[in-house]
Amino acid sequence: MTPAPATPRPGFTGGWLDRADHVRTDPDALAAAAGDWRARLLKLDGGFDPAIDADGRLVWTSLADADEDGALLFLGLDDRGRPHFAESRPGDPAGVGRSPALFAMLARMRDEEAAVFAAARHLADWHARHRHCAVCGAGTGLIRGGWARQCPDCAAEHYPRVDPVAIMIAEHDGRALLGRGPGWPARRYSALAGFVEPGETIEEAVAREIHEEAGVRVGGVRYIASQPWPFPGSLMIGCFATAESDALTLDTNELEDAIWVTRAEARAALAGDDAAPFLPPPRYAIAHTLLTAWVERG
Repeated sequence: MTPAPATPRPGFTGGWLDRADHVRTDPDALAAAAGDWRARLLKLDGGFDPAIDADGRLVWTSLADADEDGALLFLGLDDRGRPHFAESRPGDPAGVGRSPALFAMLARMRDEEAAVFAAARHLADWHARHRHCAVCGAGTGLIRGGWARQCPDCAAEHYPRVDPVAIMIAEHDGRALLGRGPGWPARRYSALAGFVEPGETIEEAVAREIHEEAGVRVGGVRYIASQPWPFPGSLMIGCFATAESDALTLDTNELEDAIWVTRAEARAALAGDDAAPFLPPPRYAIAHTLLTAWVERG
């Protein structure tokens, strides 16, 4: 039997920094890292958007450029042992959105660079939105190199939140189900997705979301791959599922449209063929990974 093709690596994965947990948990080691003359600071415009060079690489500066009122976020060590940091600044806005300029940069950014950016963006945004204790309301401070916050009043510790999202392609009779949300770029279709709810498995979330959004009952849910999605802090859990029928009943609050596409149509879209019936999701999105894997496994 010929094995199925390997799943392409999703975007925002494959980072080149060692997160070095032994440094995070050692105040002396963190102080030494911050005092290392080789230490690098990630340049984030407006607190959250990356600066990249002509080769699609992230731009790093020295810690001398750090905000004197800000706090350093330890991202990890490179293969030469050099510490790398981002920063959380008091003036950084909470809940910042995604700009067209950011999407344009992501399209140019190297995959391994995007993975490092994803961790930094997730951390910086989380700190901007979680400055107070969820238990007693007091202001909190950074611990563990920025990978947690602690309340000085009740001693509660808070860790960066990661929200699980099921994202999936349902298949029926050799065709894949794709949808488009309101306000998306013209002709763009992507995989359906939704948050995993409390008391629910990934498989149950896949089945519920597809039925809620498109009116399709599915079974045979199979996990394919996952991806961090730093807008603001989700883990996308990519799956395939088998649909019982191809009849669609759309929730128009969630979907503007949904279509069934053949492998030939999906292949043409992924190849950038202007004659393709739809525009595929961008390369850095796991929906692109899922669609590619579905085409190749045919």
